Amino acid sequence: MFDNDEIKERVLLVGVRTSENDDTEMSLDELGELAETAGAAVVGKLIQNREMVHPGTYVGKGKIDEIKEKIWELDATGIICDDELSPAQLGNLQDVLDTKVMDRTLIILDIFAARATTNEGKIQVELAQLKYRQSRLTGLGVSLSRLGGGIGTRGPGEKKLEMDRRLIKGRIAQLNRELKEVKRHREVTREQRSRNQIPVVAIVGYTNAGKSTLMNSLTGSEILAEDKLFATLDPTTRGMQLPSGQEVLLTDTVGFIRKLPHHLIEAFKSTLEEAKYADIILHVVDTSNPQVDEQMCIVYETLANLEVTDKPVITALNKQDKLALLGKQPLLRDFKADYIVKVSAKTGEGLDDLQTVIEKVLREQKIAIERVYSYADAGKIQLIRKYGELLEEEYRDDGIFVRGYVPAAIYPKVSDE
Repeated sequence: MFDNDEIKERVLLVGVRTSENDDTEMSLDELGELAETAGAAVVGKLIQNREMVHPGTYVGKGKIDEIKEKIWELDATGIICDDELSPAQLGNLQDVLDTKVMDRTLIILDIFAARATTNEGKIQVELAQLKYRQSRLTGLGVSLSRLGGGIGTRGPGEKKLEMDRRLIKGRIAQLNRELKEVKRHREVTREQRSRNQIPVVAIVGYTNAGKSTLMNSLTGSEILAEDKLFATLDPTTRGMQLPSGQEVLLTDTVGFIRKLPHHLIEAFKSTLEEAKYADIILHVVDTSNPQVDEQMCIVYETLANLEVTDKPVITALNKQDKLALLGKQPLLRDFKADYIVKVSAKTGEGLDDLQTVIEKVLREQKIAIERVYSYADAGKIQLIRKYGELLEEEYRDDGIFVRGYVPAAIYPKVSDE
């Protein structure tokens, strides 16, 4: 029998604070959660106060000596820096510390690689990983060094480097082609939804805010929902019937996080763009998290980067059950939201109120209709029922009296105008 258990990495977290009031402490706590999600054990944290990050080694010489001591003292197998390291910083730190050096981006990419299950997710993650690796291929390093002078022995390492570059470049081009095809399919699906006139609600929020649990509670689906960062990665769309009988589509998106790597935003743009084409943004907030204000700001910054700025926003203040257990005062403010609803996706508290608010926002985007249809035109009422909101229906001698709301695109089909 062989023991195949993987040796768990013991890591030291390293961050740089460049101003007194920055969020380095909170960012390092989150990095610890990311490391644990990736399967490492955090054995210590170090923060250096500097005017700016050291361009060559990320931290200064004195802090490097302290890191060396901590690695020996805590029996660490590597360090994780809280920012994306340049190739020079990565190489210099590895040389000086003689240990595994990782950065925040690498850890997030590792988690994404483990969580991607659909073909699209796998393509997006591999593309982000290759772009990250491509910028870090350097020549004449320890493993790619020249063998020495003399005919026939010059530059085998450089040949390997160029070959690696060419292979990565070729694979990136292939993945981009595959991703374009996936994006085309996504656009076709989106157009089909648009033709069906079914409203789309995009669920956005910080990672681990409870988006998947909320979606499961509202739609009765069984999407993976765990108390982990990036538990679900691939976008999911499910149908939901509102109390008025109107159908809407709920689309879950990948969770946002501090310092989300640029490569990932680029690779996942087609997925994140679901929010761009939605009718309503449902912003899920973990009210029990002490960093809730910062997390909300990061979500709005990410939405702004994706040019999602003109949509009605409903903020669901989630995890009210957890908040009650902690004995905390609930968060009451989100000045960027059009509506705020207190909910608990786990217990079902406030979900009826949330559906009522969704109906209200959809109603604001529709045209009111109040008229009597002849019995020969009864099919038009079915259009109102399917795509709009039917508030009243009364069968009279002169026809069918109807009162309700319909989308602007449907209005010409149900009116005589």
